[in-house]
Amino acid sequence: MISIALVGDRSPTVRAHGRIPMIVDALRESEGLDLDVYWVPTPAAEDPEALRGFSGIWLVPGSPYRSEAGAVGAVRIARTEGIPFLGTCGGFQHAMLDFARDVCGFTGARHAENGPAGEDDLIVELSCSLAGHEAAVDLVPGSLVERLLGATRTVERYHCSYGLSPAYLELLQAHGMRFTGHDRSGEVRVAELPGHPFFLASLFQPELSGEGAHPLIRGFARAAGATSRPVLSGPAGPNA
Repeated sequence: MISIALVGDRSPTVRAHGRIPMIVDALRESEGLDLDVYWVPTPAAEDPEALRGFSGIWLVPGSPYRSEAGAVGAVRIARTEGIPFLGTCGGFQHAMLDFARDVCGFTGARHAENGPAGEDDLIVELSCSLAGHEAAVDLVPGSLVERLLGATRTVERYHCSYGLSPAYLELLQAHGMRFTGHDRSGEVRVAELPGHPFFLASLFQPELSGEGAHPLIRGFARAAGATSRPVLSGPAGPNA
């Protein structure tokens, strides 16, 4: 059994949430994966014990989350305990917050969506909103995302208005974060953490791509399968 925590505040208004059950079914059918998937609301994720024992943690879109602390905490558990992690859209943004605060020492790193703009905003409003847009992403050869997609360029769908501030790219890179996907203007769209079993975050939403499971999601599910473990605590929400 491959137990995956979907960390996010499930809502019928978030299109990606509605597609996830279909994606899980596609993975079960096409990959033969025995997936056991549970939704964990972000307030519940504030307790690390709610996530220990899962084979994979997927921080799904839907920012602003009900609990920023829970979203960041989910990333931290996955990162520090070697649990395969996928962060999409808001998941990307909060993965960068965790890394900046806990690894880079930038403890005041903020998300501009959660308060007035300030000089410590790591996640800032994009000059051009990507909500509802489709755009090309150039991928670094040899990166995890390039291997999963089998190409150095992809066209992906977005539904977000916030991204990583260029002012802090060097700080995150200096501490080990690798930026492996960029749009045509050079803005970061994918990040990964070398040395981790699977740690991948994308500002685009692979949940919205075509039929079946996107290669990033397939790769995440396979990685979770390779490190499958029993769930030590009961599920915090209904399964998908």
